[in-house]
Amino acid sequence: MSQSEFTVEDLKRILLEGAGADEGVDLESDILDTDFESLGYESLALLETAGRIEREFGITLDDEVFTENPTPRELVAAVSAKLPGSVAA
Repeated sequence: MSQSEFTVEDLKRILLEGAGADEGVDLESDILDTDFESLGYESLALLETAGRIEREFGITLDDEVFTENPTPRELVAAVSAKLPGSVAA
């Protein structure tokens, strides 16, 4: 199913569904500029997250999407740019 908007709330939900959250991490706090590694998400969890985003939003992400966009703010922008109707798509 393709959607037209990807938000930080979508990202939080997908992270929790796919990999959960480290005990010491509060995803409800301001995480926009915290890198994924500091949030407790390693490469396998991020790979799962990318797969879920691709399936749910009907897009294909580059292999380097998390290295090039290491924070939730950057990832949301990168995913949003790939969605149908985006100026950058």
